[in-house]
Amino acid sequence: NLQVIKNCFAEVKDWMTCNFLKLNDDKTEFIDIGYYVSPIQSIDLSENASNLSVSPVLAAKNLGFYFDHRLCMEDQINHISQICYLNLRNLKRIGSRLSHDLKVQLVHAHILSVIDYCNSSYSVVTEKYMKKLQKIQNNAVRFIFKLNGKKKWTSISPYLKDLHFLPVVYRIQFKTALLVFKCINNFAPKYLRDLISLRDTKRMSVRLDDDYFILKVPSKTNFSRTECAFKYNGPRIWNSL
Repeated sequence: NLQVIKNCFAEVKDWMTCNFLKLNDDKTEFIDIGYYVSPIQSIDLSENASNLSVSPVLAAKNLGFYFDHRLCMEDQINHISQICYLNLRNLKRIGSRLSHDLKVQLVHAHILSVIDYCNSSYSVVTEKYMKKLQKIQNNAVRFIFKLNGKKKWTSISPYLKDLHFLPVVYRIQFKTALLVFKCINNFAPKYLRDLISLRDTKRMSVRLDDDYFILKVPSKTNFSRTECAFKYNGPRIWNSL
């Protein structure tokens, strides 16, 4: 319903006006989530703004994170790859003058921090894009240990253990489990805490059911994308610990 979108836009603009903020018409974007091509050509918002008409975009940026209309994170991962490889190329230019410890610190600051930003959203990512993220981390480790030439093809796992670097898949699971821990201990915002609930304990239970911190997993849905949401994925990862 386009009228709902128009009302939402009006409420946002009214809130910003009340808080002495101005809505930038040139940066206002609208994204229609779905595997289909959006049937909406444009939304006329001239009632709430002067001569403003918004057309659906394939990807929109919010807080430095790119959301595409299929929610496959393709645009976000391509953006991450571009930034990380650019930073890694710049680090290699001065790598011969850096100590081992300084290389580790710079990789943390310029590579891993970019990969870890909002990485709990990557649970929806396919294996193809997950390998792309892992390849970035592997190249950063090769930079630290100077694995060039024939050493380039050596196994990267021992070096990851030496640096105490978790692979990208486990970094995502760790971040999700950390968010669940904060929800259980009331450190997380309310909108996240409301998605997590403890499982109802039974009066008569076996010893395996004595753990009072087992979470309630919502019933399975018909959509695989929904299964990757924090409401479903968080309790599943927490209960597997």
